[in-house]
Amino acid sequence: MARDSCLARVTAGFAVGGAVGGAVGAVYGTYEAIRYKVPGLLKVRYVGQTTLGSAAVFGLFLGAGSLIHCGKSY
Repeated sequence: MARDSCLARVTAGFAVGGAVGGAVGAVYGTYEAIRYKVPGLLKVRYVGQTTLGSAAVFGLFLGAGSLIHCGKSY
């Protein structure tokens, strides 16, 4: 398997993980901001932090999983 093919798979895994994690983080952040009655414009900051954090973590794990899977041959 070529190196750039593996790099493309890891990059795609990170991108998909970031997109899914960002969507889940936005929904969860909005729910938490409403639940804990975060005041005013701090809701936007709270939702943004939750979205970016979730996207980064989920993207990292999907990228790492793609990297691990890339080395296997069937």
